Amino acid sequence: MKINQLLSGHHIMITNEEQKFINRNRSSVKLTALDERDSWLAQNLVRKGLYNISKDNNTLIRAVKDADHS
Repeated sequence: MKINQLLSGHHIMITNEEQKFINRNRSSVKLTALDERDSWLAQNLVRKGLYNISKDNNTLIRAVKDADHS
């Protein structure tokens, strides 16, 4: 690994399907509005740290707003 790669920060690998989810749900989305597949994708994105669950436990909020993941 090169020094400039270390200094540029961490990269999170996401699938094409996860990228489409991120594009559709830019800032926040209600968990009750998600179908079963999107709910599964949302869980993965929370685990990866790209989304957080709000205090009301019903809203998914984007954690990283300005990073480009591809």
